[in-house]
Amino acid sequence: MANAKKILLAEDDVFILEIMAEKLKKSGFEVSIAKDGEDCIQVLTSLRPDILLLDILMPQIDGFEVLRRMKASESLSHIPVVVLSNLGQKEEIQKALDLGAKDYVVKANFTTNEIVEKINAVLKNV
Repeated sequence: MANAKKILLAEDDVFILEIMAEKLKKSGFEVSIAKDGEDCIQVLTSLRPDILLLDILMPQIDGFEVLRRMKASESLSHIPVVVLSNLGQKEEIQKALDLGAKDYVVKANFTTNEIVEKINAVLKNV
């Protein structure tokens, strides 16, 4: 798939990581993974994906700090971010959006199909 959009999936929960990666691959995306925030920054810098799916609660560096660093980086600030988290408080959602996330998905409230729809919607508007 030469034209496949590249997704970086940053998620420390192996079960969720495997399910989402499989669903994204079946949906035609090229998927790379990062299991913590530090790894996420490194992969972002080398891969330059079309979109980042970002968990908030991760080891090393949390998702909020990943967002801060991305938006402060000229080479990474244009990459759209969809937050995938189990944190569902209004304050956390607003903080992620204020830091530049394009969308915020509470994992427990969405199916993998709905998440793929959200990704496609964000990619259409980039």
